[in-house]
Amino acid sequence: MNETMVTLVGNVATGVEYRESVSGGYARFRFAVTSRRWDRQREFWADGPTSFYTVWAWRTLGLNLAASVSVGEPLVVHGRLRVREEERDGGRRTSIDIDAVSIGHDMARGTSAFRRAAKGEPYPTDRPGDDTDSGAGGGGGSRTGPTGTASAPDAAGSPNSPVPSRASAGQSGPDDRVLVPTAGAAAPCPF
Repeated sequence: MNETMVTLVGNVATGVEYRESVSGGYARFRFAVTSRRWDRQREFWADGPTSFYTVWAWRTLGLNLAASVSVGEPLVVHGRLRVREEERDGGRRTSIDIDAVSIGHDMARGTSAFRRAAKGEPYPTDRPGDDTDSGAGGGGGSRTGPTGTASAPDAAGSPNSPVPSRASAGQSGPDDRVLVPTAGAAAPCPF
């Protein structure tokens, strides 16, 4: 089967909506991609038109996406292009969707910290958009990671943060000066 694979660079335009279905969980969000061109006459970068796509992520990718991404964050999305046409309100509408294969933060525009999700972990009990007080969806519930630990704006490891620091978890990172492997572990890659 011939599939059109695309890679898009842009920003998250809407909150990530996560839902459970019979075939597994899925997440979707709107993704804004704006082209930029160098204007030689005025000598500056000018924004072109913005295109909007609906990005769909299934199963584990969808769960991790919902726990990791917020509105406005820059992403790189790679996936299958789907173009749908439908009749609605007497007019013909075209929708462009991306069935994501891989999604990540755009590291050219900021930093990100990766946390590997352990296999066999249960789904988080509190998902983005859940209103834990009323039990109805669409509220402003807290954002949780794949482990069910709420993310916080504080730096990891700070006294107010429920997110453990790399040092307390026995991990090394780019800001650590010496990488010392633990017994029985593979040596970390310095690159």
